[in-house]
Amino acid sequence: MRKPLFVAAVVLVVLATALTVSFARTRSITQPTSFRVIEHANTDVYTDTGKKGDSQGDLLTWYNPIYDDTNTTKIGHDQGDCIRVSTSKGSWECRWLTSIKGRGQIMVEGAFFDTKDSTLAVTGGTGEFDNARGTMMLSALNDQGTAYNFDFQLLP
Repeated sequence: MRKPLFVAAVVLVVLATALTVSFARTRSITQPTSFRVIEHANTDVYTDTGKKGDSQGDLLTWYNPIYDDTNTTKIGHDQGDCIRVSTSKGSWECRWLTSIKGRGQIMVEGAFFDTKDSTLAVTGGTGEFDNARGTMMLSALNDQGTAYNFDFQLLP
């Protein structure tokens, strides 16, 4: 009599686990997805290393607020770092995490340019974005470098 109850309990646990995993995965990216967020670059910290002034190896770090595509509602933040690669080309190598409240985080990495748009690789994520890959186009909203569009093109 105990053996059938034990088998039934094991079957229920397996089914419950399968359903939990199934529902947890439904928040992942299941089809190509595009959206924009806007970064307010107001906490950037520049660290001069080595040669005085803007030079190879200098660091840029930040923890900035992220707004919705209308630029009116704060929906999260980003945090990251860049290292200056070339002053003559105006390029940095960067990596950062964009956190969107209630949705998850998206990790990007790639070149950032002082005077032109950049396309970075999406290297992963968490929550709704746990299986994400794709690209993020970064473009300046103003000449002061204080606000940027992040246009995500995500693939499952």
